[in-house]
This record gives sequence, C-alpha cells and structure tokens, in this order.
Amino acid sequence: MSKPIIILLSSFLVSLSSFAQTIQKIPLDGNRWYQLTNAEKGLQQLTDGDLYTPVDAQYDKIIPLHESYYPLLKGESMIIQSVRFYDWVGMSSQPFVLYIIDSNWTRKPIASFDGSKYDRWVGPYPNRPDIIQLDTPATNIMYLMLVSQNDYPSEMELYGTYKAPLPVTTVIKKKNPLSGLLGINGYEWNFSDARTDPFSIDPIRLKTVKQFGGFRHYMDWQKLEYRQGSYTYSPTRSGSWNYDAIYEACKKEGIPVLACLKTLPDWMLASYPDNLKDNENNPVFYGKNLSDPASYIEQAKVGFQYVARYGKNKNINPALLNVFDSSRFTGDEINTIKIGLGLIEYIECENERDKWWKGRKAYQTGREYAANLSAFYDGHKGSLGTGVGVKNADSSIKVVMAGVALASTDYFRGMIDWCKEFRGFLPDGSVNICWDIINYHLYTNDSKAQRGIAPELKSNNTNADSTAKAFILNAAIYLNNMPVWVTETGYDINPGSPNKAIVVGNKTVLQTQADWLLRTALLYARNGIEKQFFYQLEDDNTGSPKLYATSGLLGDALSNRPAADYIYQTKMQFGNYVFNQSLNADPIVDEYLLNDTGKMYVVYIPDEKGRTGVYTLQIGNADSAYIYTPTAGASEMTVSKFKVNNGNIIVNASETPVFVKPVGRSGGNPTTVTGIQLFPNPVKHSITIQGLQNGKQQHLTVFNSIGKRVSQAITTSNTFQMNMASLPTGIYYLEIRNNDQKQTLSFIKSN
Repeated sequence: MSKPIIILLSSFLVSLSSFAQTIQKIPLDGNRWYQLTNAEKGLQQLTDGDLYTPVDAQYDKIIPLHESYYPLLKGESMIIQSVRFYDWVGMSSQPFVLYIIDSNWTRKPIASFDGSKYDRWVGPYPNRPDIIQLDTPATNIMYLMLVSQNDYPSEMELYGTYKAPLPVTTVIKKKNPLSGLLGINGYEWNFSDARTDPFSIDPIRLKTVKQFGGFRHYMDWQKLEYRQGSYTYSPTRSGSWNYDAIYEACKKEGIPVLACLKTLPDWMLASYPDNLKDNENNPVFYGKNLSDPASYIEQAKVGFQYVARYGKNKNINPALLNVFDSSRFTGDEINTIKIGLGLIEYIECENERDKWWKGRKAYQTGREYAANLSAFYDGHKGSLGTGVGVKNADSSIKVVMAGVALASTDYFRGMIDWCKEFRGFLPDGSVNICWDIINYHLYTNDSKAQRGIAPELKSNNTNADSTAKAFILNAAIYLNNMPVWVTETGYDINPGSPNKAIVVGNKTVLQTQADWLLRTALLYARNGIEKQFFYQLEDDNTGSPKLYATSGLLGDALSNRPAADYIYQTKMQFGNYVFNQSLNADPIVDEYLLNDTGKMYVVYIPDEKGRTGVYTLQIGNADSAYIYTPTAGASEMTVSKFKVNNGNIIVNASETPVFVKPVGRSGGNPTTVTGIQLFPNPVKHSITIQGLQNGKQQHLTVFNSIGKRVSQAITTSNTFQMNMASLPTGIYYLEIRNNDQKQTLSFIKSN
C-alpha cells in the first residue's frame, strides 16, 4: 500500500493550532505499560511516533477484553487536557477506552476510540472526531489504564501539563555465589526409592542431589493434606514419603531447599465439574472469587502448618497444629506434631499461576495472584484469623512468588499495584508487598524452528539476557532491588521435542545440553540473578518427544549426563566465586572474585555453530595460570598449566566455557606478596610461610577452591610451617590475618 496523504479537516487544524500554543505533548515511555493477561508483546507501538504500524493485537490472549496499566512514578504528575488517536486499520465493534485511576483508586473513562474514521487523527469522543480537547481536564492521575480487546489505534498522543519523575532507584548488583545459580528441580523420589522404602533416604540418590547448588522441591498439596484439616509429613498420607528425613539430610549436606507448594488436593478438586477437573486449577474451591484473599484460606492454612513445622519459630501454640496421628497398618509410622525444626528457609506459593494453555480455570491475573499471595503470606494482614499464612508461623521465612511461565515483568507489576490498593503502604513509605523474591521461568527456544537455542541468542523477540536485565531493572524501580530468581530452565535431549538441544559440530546433543546449561548459569550470574534451578534431575519420560519430558541431567541408573558433570565440577571448583565484571562480549570474558581478592576468569564463545577463537587475557603479575575445562564422565575438570608472558595469556575459546585461574611462581621458587613468601609451590608435604611479623599474633587459615576451611594455625614467629600432606591435589588459599591487615595468597597442592 502506498503511503497515504493525511487529510485533516480545517476545524481540526484550527483546534490543534490553538491547543499547541498552550499545552505540551506529554511524554510516554512505551515500555512502562503492562498488560493484565498473557500478552507476549508490549504496547510500545502505541506511542512510538509511527502512524502506520499498528499495535500487535495478539488474538490468543486468555482474557480478550483486558486491562493495561501505566503507573506514574514517584514525583511524576500530569494533567491531560487533550487526547488524539490515529485511525489507521479500522476497528471491530469493541471500542478501545482510555481511563485514569486517581489517588482514591477511582477509575474514570476519559476517551474512547472506535476506528470508524480511517486514515486520520481523531479526538477522544467518537461522535466528535475533530475535537481533541477533553470536556473536563483529567487531574489527580495515579495511573493511565486502557481497556481493549483486539484492536488499538496505531498511535495515541496526550497533551497537557507534565512534571517528570524523580530519578529511579539504581540497580544494585549483589554478590551472589556462583553455586546459587547451579540448583536443580526434583521430587521426593529423588531422595528415596518408592519401590523399596519411600520412608528412608537412599544414599545413592542423595549423592546425586548433592552435586547441585540447591534443590527446588515440587511438593503436592495432596501429600501434606490428604484429608482436609489433617496434615501429614512423616510419613505423608499420600505416598508414604518422609519429609522430615529429606529436609534433615539436605540441611546436613548443605543443600538449600526451596519448597514449591503446588496443585490441588483431591478434596478441593472434587468441588469442580467433571469437565473442569485438573489438579493444576487455581487453588480455590470451585466458584470462589479469585480476587478475594479469603477464597484462598485453605491454602494459607496448609502453608501455616508446614512452616510451623519446618520454619525456625519454636514459639507456636501447639493447639493451632494438627496431624493425621493414626496408623494405617500394623507397624506404620505415626505423624506427630513438631515445631520449629529450622529446616526450610524458602517457600514458593504455587507454580506457574499463569497457565494460559489450560484456560481460565488454571489462570490467575497478576492482581488475582496477589490476592492469593496476600492470604498465603500473612493471612491478608492477619484478617483471616489465627493459623493462616506462613509469616504468622515464622516471620523469617522467605516467600517466593510462583515462577511465571511467560517471562514478562507485566505479571509482578500487576501484583505490586494490587498490593498498593489493598495492602497499602508501610511506615517507611514502601508498598506492603506480600512476597520476598521475584521469580520467573524461561526456556530459550525457537518456536518456529521447534528446537532449543543457545541462551545468549535471540528468538521470538526475547532472549535470556534482555529478559534478565528487564527483571533486575524493574525490581530496582518498583521493589527496591528485591532479589530475582529463575526457578526453571532447561533443554530436552529427545530429537522430537520442540525444546531440544541440537548437535553442534562434533558435539553430541548431550554435550550441547551441557554447554548451554552451564552458559545459562553464567549468563544469569552476569546479570545479577540470585538463584537458578535447572529443570530437572531426572527425565519425566525417557524416550518421549513430549515437551520437557527428557530434560533430565541424569540418565539411566542415576548416572550423570555431561550436564550434571559440568555443573558439579563448576560448583566444586568455583562455587564460592562471585561475578565481578565483564571484560569482553565475544568471546565472553567474565571476571569472578573469591573473598574480594582471588580472581578467576570464564572464557567462551556465545554461539551454537561450533565456533572457536583466541583471546589474550591480561592477568597482571601472576607467573602462570591454570585453565580448567569441564569434562564429561569425570569428577573434576581437566586442568592445564600455562606460562604467563608479560602479564598476558592466550586462551583458546570455544562454545564450552573454560575457567582461568592465575597463580604465583611455580616450581620450588617462593611466591612473594608484600614480603611474605610461600615455598615450595607446588607443595607435596609441608609449606613454609616466611616473612611474618615476628612477635605479633597472626592467624593462618587454609581454604580450598570452594572456600571451605581445611586447616588453621596461630603463630607469633617470623617463619612457620604447615603440614599439607593430607590435602587432595588442587588450588588452595592461605589467609594471613592480624589486627592490622588481612591478605590472601594462593598455592598448589600436588601429589
């Protein structure tokens, strides 16, 4: 179609000329709109200045006639005196309506658009299209709101007076250990053998879980509350699992647990008509109002009971607690009331509450889910009675919002605004939010090609990097840098899956899966995501082409696939390091720190073509460097030592990340830092520390490469020896500390 000639009526031109002399165009940031439905694309085109590219209608939205919000930021204000829309593509019978929401949460329509005047600007009233001035100026504006179905004007402009917002909160990158990005999703049967003894912990299964940096426990409500009001944990009434033993084993082994409460119990599901029965429905009795926190009281009660047992608070009235305390058969274990076991620090309320693919029965808007969370969090500020809400069982428990399936910040921004309206503000002026951690899911794939893609690449208008940045930025702007987690990501290995990893060069699908998962963790570390959990420990259905059926990091007989090897090796060797800065984009070169002193670098090509390259890495005054390469089928990375030349080392980069660790002088020569010498280095038996401050008490502590203390001593002499004979081979760090200073030196233990 040729570019049209814009024809404006003379009266409209006079009106526009007059109003332009007295008022200004109000600037609108198209990225600030959020939509209260499962819209994958934003509304940026509505205010981008392009008259002839319409807003994407997205016809498959779960809520067709939906609301979109534009919150004004702190210090920002506007008075709208005139509105105009560009009519380019025509409209259906459902008009587009612009509202304002004032400080009393009153919604007021101020303009509408019906698309009846093709290829021209029109005003706010369809029956008076040439007049753009509002009959009454819109004032006291807290939000702009749109209500629309499938059609929008191609452009919207507002005119009036405007005051810009105050500077937004700065993004604060937290120091998150790399091990926190190496978690895994799983179930009760990843700890116990259901075929033999579901009540006991299987040491072989426990060992597989220990390889990861955390465990997200998919926990069905049915297991906790088999019969309404009667709770089971050890054993669960459904399945005979021993949650006490699972969580005790995790705490003993240092495995952080995120308990994800999900699905409906049978007694609640029974309230649904047969054609709507699905245990992933919204967590309410059939017919309940999804916008009312009281509708979710049953879930808030089971949350209270669970946290009273596994949280830290021991001062809970036992009369509030109830367990199924009868035996089911001779010799059966019996549940007993336990309080404040201190085994769980995080609980996630539900999983993917935006299940649009299951229809409205399983989909909550962000505002509806906030009502759900308000009950679960603290019994809607205590209004739902005693024994309701996890914070009323343990105020220190951290509530993680359900990981949203559509990785868009729209969802939690709707949750924030519900909290503003119905929970209000705290004394410090912040919103009374009913969750502690933002959470989303993201599987990087190409829907057109029906396969997974490398995490750094872009497809379907999004990618992992830009999505992470958006979540971190919005967490800063709206929630004072609330932590952000990603609790599901992964790739299938079956060639029929639309989320499959692919053969890259001479690498197998399993090796590609390993590369991409490790690089996903490194990408999120770089962006400031605090924790991440891979989907998942074992396949749902080995051999099935179904989506996510073969995402397991373990294969037959609980054997590691390469991905599990890569994750375990990274956790053991570099899990305590924190991201510090990026030095290069392609190849990616990231710098990590240990205890703010020891450095490590990660180098890799962000692609899926089998590309290789070289990078000259500057590592200062180190004498040499060890390069660690993740290795399938091994318990440790392959290590190679290279000499540093004028402070530089050339690193061969591929699509498998390598880790570069600078070290001091090699052989029998001493390493010198501010006058202190360590020798020999590498060491086989005893290492000598020379140059200490004579007569002054100094604490000597040796840490392994993951930051665990393995030896310590105190001396007041100038020279001291420490026996290293019993230590495994590897890189170690000696911390020398006195009242005046602390410094860290590295050395190598050899055979």
